[in-house]
Amino acid sequence: MAFVPSVAPGAPVTPVLPTQRATEATLWLAEVETLAGWAQRLAPRVLDAGELPRAGSRGRAAGRRGRLVAHVALRVLLGERLGLAPEAVRLGRAACPCCGAPHGRPVVEGGGAHFSLSYSGSLVLLGLGPAPLGVDVERVPSPGLVEDTTPALHPAERAELAALDEESRPAAFARAWARKEAYLKGIGTGLGRSAARDYVGTRPTPAPGPDGWTIRDVAAPAGFAAAVAMAPDSRTGR
Repeated sequence: MAFVPSVAPGAPVTPVLPTQRATEATLWLAEVETLAGWAQRLAPRVLDAGELPRAGSRGRAAGRRGRLVAHVALRVLLGERLGLAPEAVRLGRAACPCCGAPHGRPVVEGGGAHFSLSYSGSLVLLGLGPAPLGVDVERVPSPGLVEDTTPALHPAERAELAALDEESRPAAFARAWARKEAYLKGIGTGLGRSAARDYVGTRPTPAPGPDGWTIRDVAAPAGFAAAVAMAPDSRTGR
Protein backbone atom coordinates (compact mmCIF):
# COMPACT_ATOMS: atom_id res chain seq x y z
CA MET A 1 0.00 0.00 0.00
CA ALA A 2 1.37 3.39 -0.90
CA PHE A 3 2.14 6.09 1.62
CA VAL A 4 1.00 9.30 -0.08
CA PRO A 5 1.54 12.83 1.28
CA SER A 6 -1.32 14.81 -0.26
CA VAL A 7 0.52 18.12 -0.11
CA ALA A 8 4.15 19.12 -0.25
CA PRO A 9 5.81 18.93 3.19
CA GLY A 10 5.65 22.30 4.87
CA ALA A 11 2.79 23.60 2.72
CA PRO A 12 -0.40 24.76 4.44
CA VAL A 13 -3.46 22.56 4.17
CA THR A 14 -6.17 24.04 1.95
CA PRO A 15 -9.64 24.08 3.55
CA VAL A 16 -11.14 22.72 0.31
CA LEU A 17 -9.54 19.30 -0.06
CA PRO A 18 -9.50 16.85 -2.98
CA THR A 19 -10.95 13.38 -2.61
CA GLN A 20 -8.44 10.94 -1.09
CA ARG A 21 -8.51 7.23 -1.85
CA ALA A 22 -9.57 5.28 1.23
CA THR A 23 -6.95 2.59 0.46
CA GLU A 24 -4.02 4.94 1.09
CA ALA A 25 -2.38 6.33 4.20
CA THR A 26 -2.25 10.09 3.75
CA LEU A 27 -0.61 12.95 5.69
CA TRP A 28 -1.37 16.66 5.90
CA LEU A 29 1.08 19.17 7.39
CA ALA A 30 -0.64 22.45 8.31
CA GLU A 31 0.62 25.84 9.38
CA VAL A 32 -1.50 26.87 12.36
CA GLU A 33 -1.68 30.60 11.63
CA THR A 34 -2.69 29.96 8.01
CA LEU A 35 -5.77 28.00 9.11
CA ALA A 36 -6.55 29.56 12.51
CA GLY A 37 -9.27 31.91 11.24
CA TRP A 38 -10.82 29.17 9.08
CA ALA A 39 -10.87 26.78 12.05
CA GLN A 40 -12.41 29.35 14.40
CA ARG A 41 -15.24 29.97 11.94
CA LEU A 42 -15.98 26.28 11.43
CA ALA A 43 -15.50 25.08 15.00
CA PRO A 44 -18.97 25.92 16.38
CA ARG A 45 -20.57 23.96 13.54
CA VAL A 46 -18.30 20.93 13.14
CA LEU A 47 -17.09 20.14 16.69
CA ASP A 48 -19.42 18.39 19.11
CA ALA A 49 -20.52 19.84 22.45
CA GLY A 50 -17.78 18.07 24.40
CA GLU A 51 -15.00 18.62 21.89
CA LEU A 52 -15.48 22.35 21.34
CA PRO A 53 -14.55 23.55 24.85
CA ARG A 54 -11.65 21.08 25.07
CA ALA A 55 -10.23 22.17 21.72
CA GLY A 56 -10.35 25.90 22.41
CA SER A 57 -9.93 26.55 26.10
CA ARG A 58 -6.89 24.79 27.57
CA GLY A 59 -3.26 25.90 27.64
CA ARG A 60 -1.48 28.86 26.11
CA ALA A 61 -2.97 30.78 23.21
CA ALA A 62 -0.63 29.18 20.62
CA GLY A 63 -1.47 25.72 21.89
CA ARG A 64 -5.19 26.46 21.82
CA ARG A 65 -4.98 27.59 18.20
CA GLY A 66 -3.02 24.48 17.24
CA ARG A 67 -5.51 22.22 19.00
CA LEU A 68 -8.46 23.93 17.35
CA VAL A 69 -6.93 23.75 13.87
CA ALA A 70 -6.06 20.09 14.39
CA HIS A 71 -9.55 19.06 15.51
CA VAL A 72 -11.45 21.06 12.89
CA ALA A 73 -9.18 19.93 10.03
CA LEU A 74 -9.44 16.34 11.24
CA ARG A 75 -13.24 16.41 11.05
CA VAL A 76 -13.17 17.99 7.59
CA LEU A 77 -10.76 15.33 6.34
CA LEU A 78 -12.62 12.44 7.96
CA GLY A 79 -15.91 13.71 6.61
CA GLU A 80 -14.46 13.93 3.11
CA ARG A 81 -13.04 10.40 3.32
CA LEU A 82 -16.20 8.89 4.80
CA GLY A 83 -18.66 10.82 2.65
CA LEU A 84 -20.16 12.62 5.65
CA ALA A 85 -20.59 16.21 6.74
CA PRO A 86 -17.78 17.03 9.21
CA GLU A 87 -20.29 17.50 12.03
CA ALA A 88 -21.76 14.03 11.36
CA VAL A 89 -18.47 12.25 12.13
CA ARG A 90 -18.71 10.54 15.54
CA LEU A 91 -15.50 9.95 17.47
CA GLY A 92 -14.83 7.66 20.41
CA ARG A 93 -12.03 5.76 22.13
CA ALA A 94 -10.80 2.22 21.71
CA ALA A 95 -9.96 0.09 24.73
CA CYS A 96 -6.57 0.88 26.24
CA PRO A 97 -4.08 -1.94 25.49
CA CYS A 98 -2.53 -1.44 28.94
CA CYS A 99 -5.64 -1.67 31.15
CA GLY A 100 -8.67 -2.29 28.92
CA ALA A 101 -10.42 0.94 29.93
CA PRO A 102 -12.03 3.05 27.14
CA HIS A 103 -9.25 5.64 26.90
CA GLY A 104 -7.09 4.11 24.18
CA ARG A 105 -6.58 5.26 20.61
CA PRO A 106 -9.18 7.77 19.30
CA VAL A 107 -11.40 6.07 16.72
CA VAL A 108 -14.25 6.77 14.35
CA GLU A 109 -17.40 5.17 15.73
CA GLY A 110 -18.53 2.58 13.23
CA GLY A 111 -15.09 2.41 11.59
CA GLY A 112 -14.26 3.39 8.03
CA ALA A 113 -10.92 5.11 8.71
CA HIS A 114 -8.10 5.33 11.21
CA PHE A 115 -6.50 8.65 12.13
CA SER A 116 -3.94 10.40 14.28
CA LEU A 117 -3.14 14.04 14.97
CA SER A 118 -0.36 16.07 16.54
CA TYR A 119 0.44 19.75 17.00
CA SER A 120 3.51 21.59 18.24
CA GLY A 121 4.33 25.27 17.97
CA SER A 122 3.27 26.56 14.57
CA LEU A 123 2.55 23.15 12.96
CA VAL A 124 -0.22 20.57 12.91
CA LEU A 125 0.28 17.08 11.47
CA LEU A 126 -2.68 14.83 10.59
CA GLY A 127 -2.72 11.27 9.30
CA LEU A 128 -5.56 9.13 7.90
CA GLY A 129 -5.41 5.54 6.73
CA PRO A 130 -7.18 2.19 6.39
CA ALA A 131 -5.19 0.65 9.28
CA PRO A 132 -3.96 1.99 12.64
CA LEU A 133 -1.31 4.70 12.41
CA GLY A 134 0.23 7.38 14.58
CA VAL A 135 1.78 10.74 13.77
CA ASP A 136 3.81 13.19 15.81
CA VAL A 137 5.44 16.57 15.22
CA GLU A 138 7.88 18.03 17.73
CA ARG A 139 9.63 21.36 18.02
CA VAL A 140 13.36 20.78 18.55
CA PRO A 141 13.83 21.23 22.31
CA SER A 142 16.37 23.20 24.27
CA PRO A 143 19.59 21.48 25.41
CA GLY A 144 18.31 21.64 28.98
CA LEU A 145 15.09 19.82 28.14
CA VAL A 146 17.06 17.21 26.21
CA GLU A 147 19.25 16.60 29.25
CA ASP A 148 16.23 16.30 31.53
CA THR A 149 14.26 13.96 29.24
CA THR A 150 16.96 11.71 27.78
CA PRO A 151 16.86 9.31 30.78
CA ALA A 152 13.33 8.31 29.67
CA LEU A 153 14.61 6.90 26.35
CA HIS A 154 15.69 3.38 25.42
CA PRO A 155 19.24 2.61 26.67
CA ALA A 156 20.58 2.38 23.09
CA GLU A 157 19.07 5.77 22.26
CA ARG A 158 20.65 7.28 25.36
CA ALA A 159 24.01 5.90 24.25
CA GLU A 160 23.59 7.35 20.75
CA LEU A 161 22.84 10.80 22.16
CA ALA A 162 25.77 10.62 24.57
CA ALA A 163 28.10 9.99 21.61
CA LEU A 164 27.01 13.24 19.91
CA ASP A 165 28.34 16.71 20.54
CA GLU A 166 26.02 18.96 22.58
CA GLU A 167 25.01 21.02 19.55
CA SER A 168 23.74 17.96 17.63
CA ARG A 169 21.75 16.36 20.44
CA PRO A 170 18.53 18.42 20.35
CA ALA A 171 17.74 17.57 16.71
CA ALA A 172 18.60 13.90 17.26
CA PHE A 173 16.47 13.79 20.39
CA ALA A 174 13.53 15.39 18.55
CA ARG A 175 13.78 12.76 15.78
CA ALA A 176 13.68 9.94 18.31
CA TRP A 177 10.85 11.46 20.35
CA ALA A 178 8.66 12.11 17.29
CA ARG A 179 9.18 8.52 16.10
CA LYS A 180 8.48 7.14 19.55
CA GLU A 181 5.33 9.17 20.13
CA ALA A 182 4.02 8.28 16.66
CA TYR A 183 4.48 4.58 17.42
CA LEU A 184 2.94 4.79 20.90
CA LYS A 185 -0.06 6.68 19.51
CA GLY A 186 -0.41 4.11 16.76
CA ILE A 187 -0.57 1.15 19.15
CA GLY A 188 -2.95 3.12 21.36
CA THR A 189 -0.97 3.28 24.60
CA GLY A 190 0.52 6.75 24.40
CA LEU A 191 3.05 7.31 27.14
CA GLY A 192 1.21 4.78 29.30
CA ARG A 193 3.84 2.46 27.79
CA SER A 194 7.37 3.32 28.88
CA ALA A 195 9.33 5.36 26.35
CA ALA A 196 12.35 3.24 27.32
CA ARG A 197 10.76 0.00 26.14
CA ASP A 198 10.98 0.35 22.35
CA TYR A 199 14.00 1.31 20.25
CA VAL A 200 13.32 3.67 17.32
CA GLY A 201 16.75 5.31 17.05
CA THR A 202 18.08 8.85 17.07
CA ARG A 203 20.04 8.69 13.81
CA PRO A 204 18.85 10.28 10.54
CA THR A 205 17.36 6.95 9.37
CA PRO A 206 14.74 5.37 11.66
CA ALA A 207 15.33 1.90 13.03
CA PRO A 208 12.97 -0.89 11.89
CA GLY A 209 9.72 -0.45 13.75
CA PRO A 210 8.80 -2.71 16.67
CA ASP A 211 6.44 -5.64 16.01
CA GLY A 212 6.36 -5.13 12.25
CA TRP A 213 5.31 -1.47 12.35
CA THR A 214 6.79 0.89 9.76
CA ILE A 215 8.23 4.16 11.09
CA ARG A 216 9.15 6.95 8.69
CA ASP A 217 10.37 10.49 9.21
CA VAL A 218 8.20 13.21 7.71
CA ALA A 219 9.84 16.25 6.12
CA ALA A 220 9.22 19.29 8.32
CA PRO A 221 10.47 22.89 8.46
CA ALA A 222 13.72 23.73 10.22
CA GLY A 223 13.38 23.54 13.98
CA PHE A 224 10.89 20.63 13.87
CA ALA A 225 10.94 16.85 13.62
CA ALA A 226 7.99 14.72 12.53
CA ALA A 227 7.24 11.04 12.03
CA VAL A 228 4.53 8.58 11.09
CA ALA A 229 4.15 5.00 12.34
CA MET A 230 2.00 2.58 10.34
CA ALA A 231 0.67 -0.84 11.36
CA PRO A 232 1.80 -3.93 9.45
CA ASP A 233 -1.55 -3.92 7.58
CA SER A 234 -0.58 -0.57 6.02
CA ARG A 235 2.30 -2.25 4.22
CA THR A 236 0.48 -5.35 3.07
CA GLY A 237 -2.73 -3.66 1.97
CA ARG A 238 -4.93 -5.89 4.13
